[in-house]
Amino acid sequence: MARKFEELRARMSPESRSRSEAMANRLLDEMALDELRAARELTQEHLARLLKVKQSSISKLEKRTDMYLSTLRDFIKAMGGELEIRAVFPDGTVRINQLRKLDR
Repeated sequence: MARKFEELRARMSPESRSRSEAMANRLLDEMALDELRAARELTQEHLARLLKVKQSSISKLEKRTDMYLSTLRDFIKAMGGELEIRAVFPDGTVRINQLRKLDR
């Protein structure tokens, strides 16, 4: 018998609920490009039209682990976002602003 999530959640201990919420937030903070595109409710075909490329190019791009920053920036921009690169250190985080030079 299927149960509603809220019923199951209500039976969880506060510690377990906290761990579950932290994991969910971490998953939302970190997404692969295909997951991000899907979360933004965009198809590969739609994104391909926006970027003036073939749908197969979007598919290949989403599977890449190495690409030009300008390509990634254009991909994010086509989804309505802005690419930011940050350097994270134990004593703080710094936004790298050198990418402004990539703007055409």
